[in-house]
Amino acid sequence: MKVSKNKVVTLTYSLRLNDEQGELIQEVTTERPFVHLFGAGSLLPAFESNLDGLEPGDEFGFYLSSDDAYGNQSDESIIELDKKIFEIDGIVDDEMVAVGNMLTMQDQNGNPLEGRILAIKDSSVIMDFNHPLAGENLYFSGEIIDVRDSSDEERQHGHVHGQGGHHH
Repeated sequence: MKVSKNKVVTLTYSLRLNDEQGELIQEVTTERPFVHLFGAGSLLPAFESNLDGLEPGDEFGFYLSSDDAYGNQSDESIIELDKKIFEIDGIVDDEMVAVGNMLTMQDQNGNPLEGRILAIKDSSVIMDFNHPLAGENLYFSGEIIDVRDSSDEERQHGHVHGQGGHHH
């Protein structure tokens, strides 16, 4: 069975910066493979287009420029926030609110947004909400382990259930 829309695809991969010799960012092995409902819109489109039509046992290796991956760093994603919003009972937790830490905040629509603390001033905190891989060229390599049909429920929910998927 080939990788295509609404198939549940199990795969392993290594993610490196720039090319196959680049710094290893993430590795997913056969012990805990990546299981994904293909075509559900949660992966990078360029990642999916490189896997389309592959079959179990097929190996892959492809390069994504930053434009096809997470875009470029944007100054607009660096935001100065009032220190008061980090207070819990009037106190800022210095262990949590520390330069270099990643914190999950919410955007104006209540969606989670991960940001890294760049600087802490007297009354504000400067955070960078760029994706950690923004501006980076990426190289993915790996192997397709399994391809199966998705269930109606998985398609309705837009993600995998059961083996390798999430559990309620």
